[in-house]
Amino acid sequence: MKDEDSRYEAVRSRDARFDGVFFFAVETTGIYCRPSCPAVTPKRHNVRFFATAAAAQGSGFRACRRCRPDAVPGSAEWNVRADVVGRAMRLIADGVVDREGVAGLATRLGYSSRQVQRQLTTELGAGPVALARAQRAHTARVLLQTTELPVTEIAFASGFASVRQFNDTMREVYAATPTEVRAAAPQDRAARRAAPGAGIPLRLAHRGPYQAAAVFDQLAQEAVPGVEEVTGAPGARTYRRTLRLPYGTALAAVQERTRTPRAGTGTHPGGWLDARLHLTDPRDLTTAVQRLRRLFDLDADPYAVDERLGADPRLAPLVTARPGLRSPGAVDPLEPAVHALAGRDGAERLVHRYGKVLDAPHGGLTHLFPEPAVLAEAEPHGPLGALAAAVADGTVRLDPGADRHDAERALLALPGMDPATAATVRVRALGDPDVAPPGVDLPDSWRPWRSYAVQHLRVAGEPIR
Repeated sequence: MKDEDSRYEAVRSRDARFDGVFFFAVETTGIYCRPSCPAVTPKRHNVRFFATAAAAQGSGFRACRRCRPDAVPGSAEWNVRADVVGRAMRLIADGVVDREGVAGLATRLGYSSRQVQRQLTTELGAGPVALARAQRAHTARVLLQTTELPVTEIAFASGFASVRQFNDTMREVYAATPTEVRAAAPQDRAARRAAPGAGIPLRLAHRGPYQAAAVFDQLAQEAVPGVEEVTGAPGARTYRRTLRLPYGTALAAVQERTRTPRAGTGTHPGGWLDARLHLTDPRDLTTAVQRLRRLFDLDADPYAVDERLGADPRLAPLVTARPGLRSPGAVDPLEPAVHALAGRDGAERLVHRYGKVLDAPHGGLTHLFPEPAVLAEAEPHGPLGALAAAVADGTVRLDPGADRHDAERALLALPGMDPATAATVRVRALGDPDVAPPGVDLPDSWRPWRSYAVQHLRVAGEPIR
């Protein structure tokens, strides 16, 4: 939605489909909002539009306390796009700028820092530092409003270099001190605030309808014992897993949540999945959340997917039956590849042989998934060893900012690697929404959502042809 008049119509109708796709700011109030903000619609001549929250903040606007625009789902555009801007946004969301700086981001993208700065600023109105700063502010707000961690600890856990920088940013973004942000927590969130050691309660937002049952069915079928488990009855299941993160480890739990559109409405405004994170280092919060979002495909645009696929006679009844069907990703890019090569039983064997044992098991969770270097040394022969070694030494890059075509070519160059496994990695590890199984000629009319089309056929039990 590029036309500003069309964007204003979305604001006027409070259309939640565009939350996270763009933001609008009101010059007379100095506040920026999500399109679905319930406040009185401002006059058109007072409204400015921005591609990112960071761009709005950089222009001097503060986040609305009513609609909390920083808490919207991420734009699906960054997951679809394979260019440098899309790759950069995925890496920034994963916390690369906080850990490695702009120079590290540029190195991963294969560009100079100046080129990355120019491309992001030209297209999004904000450079990598500003985008990372906006993300740090959101992380800080979540920690302030969901935990009892000391404010000073939250400052550094959110990625700020100093308490002063933290305080200044919170005042600029929220027009409030960190203490005031904590006090302003919504009543339900304040009631759920976690004491130290109890984990961080989160709401993982998504736009539009979400077929939680299909996602949890798939995760339950694929779960590798020791690393993952799904418990509970259908409709109220809990997915739990271990996470290996840049600064430490985590245990994550995500609740299955079903929600249906309100009667008489043609759209589904979206919702969330309840989650809880137990982190050994709170600096990993942003990265952990983003990896869970990729696993559950929470930043997808179901409206765009369903509109394209629903126009096809073969897929139309499937889309009608399961609007908002997602294509799950992965929290560790090596996991789906190992699962494809070794199977679930083989992956379980590798986990128990070479995965790091947790200091204290939690139910069925006992291990972390093995690191690539460990697998490469322990299983040096065959396709699995070649893959693990290539990921460990960087010959194959499967991080969020990897070029998908380059990654597939590098995978297929490995001894014993087959196209089916490469396609699986492209869908699950790299989040490519437009992958067709090898040897299957899918209609071009399904582009750029062939991964979702295949998911519809699989879930419905129909042949993929």
